[in-house]
Amino acid sequence: MTALSHRLLRPAALLLLLPLVSATPAAPTKPATTVAAPLQGAKPDPQVIAQFGLYNSPKLQAYITQQGKRMTAISDRPGDYGFTIVDSPVINAFATPDGHVYFTRGIMAYFNDEAQFTGVLGHELGHITAQHGKKQQTRSTLSSLGMLLGSVVAPRVMQSIGGIAQQVVGLGMLKYSRGDENQADELGVKYSTKVGYDASHMATFFQTLERTEAQSGNSTPTFLSTHPNSADRYQRVKQLAAQAQQSLGKRTLTVNRDSYLRSIDGLAYGEDPRQGFVENNVFYHPDLKFRFPIPTGWKSQNSPEQFQMAEPNGKAILAFTGVPGSSLDEAAQTLAKQIGITAGNVQRTTINGLPALTFEGDQAASQEQSTPAHVLSYVIQDGKSIFAFVGLATAATFGTYAPQFASTAQGYQRLTEASKLNRQSEHIRIKQVKTATTLSQALTANGVPSKRLEEEAILNGMALTDRLPAGLLFKVVGK
Repeated sequence: MTALSHRLLRPAALLLLLPLVSATPAAPTKPATTVAAPLQGAKPDPQVIAQFGLYNSPKLQAYITQQGKRMTAISDRPGDYGFTIVDSPVINAFATPDGHVYFTRGIMAYFNDEAQFTGVLGHELGHITAQHGKKQQTRSTLSSLGMLLGSVVAPRVMQSIGGIAQQVVGLGMLKYSRGDENQADELGVKYSTKVGYDASHMATFFQTLERTEAQSGNSTPTFLSTHPNSADRYQRVKQLAAQAQQSLGKRTLTVNRDSYLRSIDGLAYGEDPRQGFVENNVFYHPDLKFRFPIPTGWKSQNSPEQFQMAEPNGKAILAFTGVPGSSLDEAAQTLAKQIGITAGNVQRTTINGLPALTFEGDQAASQEQSTPAHVLSYVIQDGKSIFAFVGLATAATFGTYAPQFASTAQGYQRLTEASKLNRQSEHIRIKQVKTATTLSQALTANGVPSKRLEEEAILNGMALTDRLPAGLLFKVVGK
């Protein structure tokens, strides 16, 4: 969720109830050599920001814009492009066909020098300049960002819902072909070298990403899942970088390790617990002071607009979101209209002392949904805020999942546990080696527990046995 707590779970337009529309990238094309109809993506898309939030760091936002504009000026297709850091811990970067590049704060944490960052920036810009996506696909692409509830009844996408949940958020906008990826790599090397950076560091960053995959053991980093990685990609990019450098003669290329590391000192790392976190099958929200259970074994996704839970096989989905209205009745009517049902079996109740009502209804079938969904909703008034749980399943399976919908909604209550209310987020802290040592010793001396040593070695792009000379900067994760 976004770092701006007043935006949390605001009444949403329930975009999650839209049917899933797949986005198929266009065939790769050669970058244009002439300027023709430049794209206008300078402003971030409101739907992307609503889904992930804008990372609250004017300094880093200015930095990515400055670097992006430098690279745009020497690109094959100059245009009024935009560059934005979104508030997500997922390691990813993506470009939308309208000409906007997004980096997560998660990926910013894993770069270890400016050359790595600029190489990936050039790669994403390359997707735009090579026109790997079509502009008319932007909206359909954006609509597939979250776990969209309307798609739960479409058999062809049931499995994809679980897949999106497994990756926590589906930040990848378009899944490009290997040809597209190779061309974007070439352009990333070309552009970053052209503005004066050592593009070989782009290749070493791919190694860091692969290590995060190996360490997690059960999932692929989002960047790698949406940017297909071949076994020889590291070698290929290193070779491209060497060729680009050879063409420059003896010109010295920039790495800028220390300046980059200092620029991310204090960067939020991992999930921000202030905006909601899951622990032992319970969702806690310290800033809004509530908690509720999650069905056992279900996958979940947190965003500024809603908290979403999915049955592992995509057969049912339960969402929690804010609803507009000055009363429960008004909120329920608004919710039913947005979902597209006629509310029936309306019952007033209380949930842990809070006024609430519940209703059911069938969502009409559409071209995208051959089978209508049956919906069970709970609307709860908590002080001045009104929240809703919306559970969907097919009519045939609704009876199986209704008890889980009800149990979660009826478990909503005020959060009073001090240990949860006071939970703080972690941040990147930049330290300096005082005397020559190993990375393992340096991390341990800075309070890193043994179970997290490998995680922070990967974060630093090093091995635990690497020798660090006196004066070297390195990252440590702390409160």
